[in-house]
Amino acid sequence: MLLLALLSIGFSLFTAALLIIGNLLQHSATQPLSGKLAGFVLVVALAGLQALHLHFIVDSDPFFSPLYIGLLYVIAPSFYFYSRRLLTADAAFRPRHILHALPLAAGQLLPINWTMPTAFVIGSGYVLWLAAVVYALRQQRRRFKLELLALAAFFFIATGVIVLGFIWPLLTTDTFIVSYSMLISLAFFAAVLTLLRFPSIESDVAEAAQASYAESTLKNIDRQAVLQQLQKLMQEDKIFTLESLNLAMLAEQVQLTSHQLSELINSEFQQGFSHYIRQHRVEEAKKLLLDEPQASVLSIGLAVGFSTQSNFYTAFRDIVGIAPGQYRKQSQRKK
Repeated sequence: MLLLALLSIGFSLFTAALLIIGNLLQHSATQPLSGKLAGFVLVVALAGLQALHLHFIVDSDPFFSPLYIGLLYVIAPSFYFYSRRLLTADAAFRPRHILHALPLAAGQLLPINWTMPTAFVIGSGYVLWLAAVVYALRQQRRRFKLELLALAAFFFIATGVIVLGFIWPLLTTDTFIVSYSMLISLAFFAAVLTLLRFPSIESDVAEAAQASYAESTLKNIDRQAVLQQLQKLMQEDKIFTLESLNLAMLAEQVQLTSHQLSELINSEFQQGFSHYIRQHRVEEAKKLLLDEPQASVLSIGLAVGFSTQSNFYTAFRDIVGIAPGQYRKQSQRKK
């Protein structure tokens, strides 16, 4: 069992390093600085818990130290601040948010027998918040069913952690460490798998949240005229082939605000801006794969606006169901 814990801890520490490096290298406006900082703290806190678990396994030293308690109490608030912008379309800081720091201070003052249960009781409140927010996005589930399943996976992992916390007094220290290490490792695995499978999940979920919570901004907009402009830009001008194309640039072309264009695409096409652009790029790629049989798959992906081969392959598989090279071969055989 301890060997399983060691493997879980090793995987977690390696994955945490990759996530931190990837976060530092990523130039994305999806998350504000506060959200990125919260995500960094969350990853560091989880990795820190795993490092303390490893220290206990190797040296048999008590792991339940003030540092361990501090890391334990910082995980739920950091997850909250990381995800609230994505899931609620709200990035504003309010004075009441300072209250999220109170459990961290209280955790150092509570008797040792109360510290662990209290941490998981507080964590259960954040899990309920996550469940309520994901449920509020149910109207958008047609657009990103698999992404919602990924969010549900994190919910169930968090629920498992809560259950573990409540039954902690009934377990031996070894059993607790093995179980908790495996759950943290599972959370890291789910995070990496989600990011690989849905590299644009942050922007997709943020757009869905914005569509769910925002009031309509299209009351005085001629939808049909804007949709015709949009169709011309996509089908004739092929503006989607610009790698740097973003929501603000396209909104300027159709004389709308970014918020208005985002709502228009959500309401008319039942998808967010990112998926809307990827779909046009993939459709153009399908044509080029057949019309230019001598061109490499990579060159076609770059020509339609994708920045990397991996982004092209992921988007193509998501929309078509197979890899671009396989699509070309199958289509040529049919001819």
